[in-house]
Amino acid sequence: MTKVRLRYSKTGKAKYISHLDLMATMRRALLRANVELKYSEGFNPHPYISVALPLQVGCASTCELMDLGVTSDEAALFSPESISAMLPEGIEVSEIYLPSRKFNDIKWITIRGLLHFDSGVPKDAVKSLTECLLAGSIVISKKTKSGVSDLDIAPFIKDILFSCENDNTLITLTAKISAQNPSVSPDNIISALENDSECVEPDFASFTRMELLDSDMIIFR
Repeated sequence: MTKVRLRYSKTGKAKYISHLDLMATMRRALLRANVELKYSEGFNPHPYISVALPLQVGCASTCELMDLGVTSDEAALFSPESISAMLPEGIEVSEIYLPSRKFNDIKWITIRGLLHFDSGVPKDAVKSLTECLLAGSIVISKKTKSGVSDLDIAPFIKDILFSCENDNTLITLTAKISAQNPSVSPDNIISALENDSECVEPDFASFTRMELLDSDMIIFR
């Protein structure tokens, strides 16, 4: 068996496809593209497919990674274009290559958020948001396998930057958030804003994963 890695984007309406539906969609697309997947043995064989970090519904991404097990003589017989042609609008494969690192090495995610204010961006909103997320402690309630517990996410958010340019209803947020152990999601950031009584809250927020990074802040491949 040969393991190959796909880098793909999930944007537009496709960001509302759940993780389980995405796996089924990708599997069908791969078969239609004549990719001969390697299957497990036993009474219920399944293809060797794994995703780096499952993406929450409603969050877009330009940097998703998926590993496939293929028959050893098939790795060079398919292309990003041939697979993308079989996928729904909004999902596009940009690269196929042989991986050299494990997904466990992913430590940070660069995100971009759009914070929408229906009545216009409040005065000093950028200052308020910055102070909220640069506080020494940002405690939120986070669901874990053992239940709900409090977590200080301040150490797990880096390089926060807000900007408001040419649009009086929109603030752009960029940041790096912890990918694993613990994982910090865009929803956690919004929860932090909602929990701070002195912080302005957006009426709506949308996020996109921009890049996956290792512990040295180098792009993970």
